[in-house]
Amino acid sequence: MKKAVLTVIGSDKVGIIASVSRVLAESNVNILDISQTIMQNIFTMIMLVDLSNSPKAFDQLSAEISALGDSMDLVMQLQHEAIFDSMHQI
Repeated sequence: MKKAVLTVIGSDKVGIIASVSRVLAESNVNILDISQTIMQNIFTMIMLVDLSNSPKAFDQLSAEISALGDSMDLVMQLQHEAIFDSMHQI
């Protein structure tokens, strides 16, 4: 299984989860886990996703996610699970 972590941060607005989910579904990416909260109008979300069945290369999907974030004035980043784990080890 090829896993990745997708993070989303920015001002809360309607349609964030729907837009991200649409891009993932169109890319045949399965959402394994999701955590989302709003802190004083700041939307934050972390998704663990499975890229195993996606026909798209990681870099292509990452670019699409970043472009979606730009279009919604949000910061969206897709990271390989291993990189995310390495960056957040204590």
